[in-house]
Amino acid sequence: MSFFAIWGTGFLTVMIALTLLWLLSVYLKDASIVDPFWGTGFVILAWFYFSQTEAGLDNRKLLVTILATVWGLRLSIYLLWRNWGHGEDYRYQQFRQKYGPARYWWFSFFQVFLLQGVLMALVSTPLLGAQIQGGELNLLDYLATAVFLIGFAFEAGGDFQLARFKADPANKGKLLTTGFWRYTRHPNYFGDSAVWWSFALFSLAASSILPTLGAVLMTILIIRVSGVALLEKGLKKSKPGYEEYVENTNAFFPWFPKASKNLSEKYSGRWK
Repeated sequence: MSFFAIWGTGFLTVMIALTLLWLLSVYLKDASIVDPFWGTGFVILAWFYFSQTEAGLDNRKLLVTILATVWGLRLSIYLLWRNWGHGEDYRYQQFRQKYGPARYWWFSFFQVFLLQGVLMALVSTPLLGAQIQGGELNLLDYLATAVFLIGFAFEAGGDFQLARFKADPANKGKLLTTGFWRYTRHPNYFGDSAVWWSFALFSLAASSILPTLGAVLMTILIIRVSGVALLEKGLKKSKPGYEEYVENTNAFFPWFPKASKNLSEKYSGRWK
């Protein structure tokens, strides 16, 4: 099968899963159950691509699929744990009120579930590019693995530190400025982007250039659409000390913070 034939069939496969999830969301009246599926959807696509591409048990295919599985399942489990028992997320509640409960049940399919399926298919292209043809592992593969490990450490580590911080009632309203959060205001988003650039490098290692655009799209989504930019607007208004945190700490790329005598003493949360 050609690249686009596999990619198109993969999109239909993940849309079947999303359609079933949508039916469950209609029953539960909770469209936010789509959020934990984000990581799992890429796991489904990675294994589908693995099963449809040639070269059998090629080392690169195995490595990319395993890494995508570890990343995707970790993210889904974390989001499921974080959202469990909290009901529908406020974003979807606002949409439900805006469009009316009487029609949002079907409108949510297009606005949420179909959109997520399209984005998954577009972003996942490096996973297919890395597997479309076999070949020996090369320097780019080793570089890609290193980038993945760095990104995964920032994403999973940042989520873990934030969850532990928020679990302590004494930290309510405070700023988390230690650990990964000392070097970037959004270590989880930086890590997520780095993971997808690692998959882009795997794709380049397999001589597949165009699929690397999936990593570009993911980074744009993280920085400009649903991640950093959206979160920063609310935090600057709602969190005391956040403006000082902004002045001293990079928004995305990790780097040593600027000198500030009082930042770590005055503030120690930062909410997602």
